[in-house]
Amino acid sequence: MMKSKKFKNNNNSQNGHRSKRTKSDKPDPFFDGDSKRRKKIVHDNDEDSIKSSDSDDYEDRDVAAAVEDDAEGNEMFEDENAVEKRKRLADAFLEKMRASLRKEEDEDDEVDERGGKEDGDRDSRVARMLQAQQLEDSGRVRKLIASRVQKPGTTDGFRVLVKHRQSVTSVVLSEDDSKGFSASKDGYIVQWDVDSGKTEAYAWPSEEVLKSHGAKDPQGRAKKRSKHVLALAVSSDGRYLASGGFDRHVHLWDTRTREHIQAFPGHKGPVSCLTFRQGTSELFSGSYDRTIKIWNAEDRSYITTLFGHQSDVLTIDCLRKERLLTVARDRTMHLWKVPEESQLVFRASASSLECCCFINNDEFLSGSDDGSIEHWSVLRKKPLHIVKNAHPSLMIPSKPDDDDDDDDLPNGDKDDLGEKVCSSVNSWVSSVSVCRGSDLAASGAGNGVVRLWEIESDAKGVRPLYELPLVGYVNSLAFAKSGNFLVAGVGKEPRLGRWGSLPAARHGVVVHQLQLSK
Repeated sequence: MMKSKKFKNNNNSQNGHRSKRTKSDKPDPFFDGDSKRRKKIVHDNDEDSIKSSDSDDYEDRDVAAAVEDDAEGNEMFEDENAVEKRKRLADAFLEKMRASLRKEEDEDDEVDERGGKEDGDRDSRVARMLQAQQLEDSGRVRKLIASRVQKPGTTDGFRVLVKHRQSVTSVVLSEDDSKGFSASKDGYIVQWDVDSGKTEAYAWPSEEVLKSHGAKDPQGRAKKRSKHVLALAVSSDGRYLASGGFDRHVHLWDTRTREHIQAFPGHKGPVSCLTFRQGTSELFSGSYDRTIKIWNAEDRSYITTLFGHQSDVLTIDCLRKERLLTVARDRTMHLWKVPEESQLVFRASASSLECCCFINNDEFLSGSDDGSIEHWSVLRKKPLHIVKNAHPSLMIPSKPDDDDDDDDLPNGDKDDLGEKVCSSVNSWVSSVSVCRGSDLAASGAGNGVVRLWEIESDAKGVRPLYELPLVGYVNSLAFAKSGNFLVAGVGKEPRLGRWGSLPAARHGVVVHQLQLSK
């Protein structure tokens, strides 16, 4: 089980580096009070304390992002302390929102000549907008996007964005959906622009550089370090990219320079999954050694290890709260409550769970190797709903197309796809994804389609929407926050093995634009 003493001590050390930056010759009593408040949040397991901490992180991130360009390089604010800077950034952010509303009112010719009342009404609207945005971001209010998704036409299909030489194992998007990252079995890590498709590769450093960054010698019978990548994760601020694979290390990259900056050893098996906690630099890694480890990317430090699974950990997900969702080959899904040092175990009936993701803090979605999709709630140990045969075996081509220069993948009638491949592995649900804070979900397998789902309110079930034909094993899915497009990583082989092969598939990253009604 979790080592509470080590975890708490490391949390205190992480908070300590902030006080050093604001330290002065004459102690400020405000920071003494703030330190006591932080200690109370760390040791208090009350739900309200966690929520208030999450809200503060949200405000810091949005306020800083709104005026980042204005704050950088301005010498007149060099002498201000942390409280003054926070107030200045908040005032600038609010003024920007007021100006935006003022512009809308001018365009609609609804300007009120009575300035006082107008300003009061405008501030009320700003407050409501901020509150609604915070509730959506925290997952307490669900955006209704699924009902707005229009049926794709026969000419609408997946468009190839990035080509890889081997099967793509992981695809992630940055917080603003402008950039994406993908990795494949040959160790190739690529950063790409969503709009233009321009790519930039990450170059692996030499063995000497890796050892200077903390990497250990290859373990077991391996004589050479493997560059086979299984998982990627990008931090909310877009500064750090984490990768993991067969070399049993978690590698940290700087996205601005695309240089390797740190290697975290410690896992005794391949690193199969990674995720950052939203709004923080906390990094979580799952491995074939049945453990989950917690790291701090900002401090380049190890925090603690979580024990509980009895087999290989396959998938991991995390939202803003310190809660982790993991699935493993032991047919269980675990919800880890890190501050409380506890875990809830959810057991699958007969099949083995392959993938999972959060819908919100209290609901989850998972996919199984029998082709079913499960909808779970934190209040029940068994699924609320099971969609059986979600990805039935379909007709897929036995040979690749002769036209390799065509970047549009087939999106027509499934009956035209050719010879049927009889393999149950094609129906395995290998990836699931939920558009953050909404009721729109997607699932992928190797049967020739990506399926869109609507997660109905009040836990009424999961309703199928549309099928998006795509040949290949869909090893990874990522939604844009707005729901305007869906990105998929595909290949001829499954992500974690070679027990299946689809010769007609192409290795790469593909994108599908979703049309939303207003």
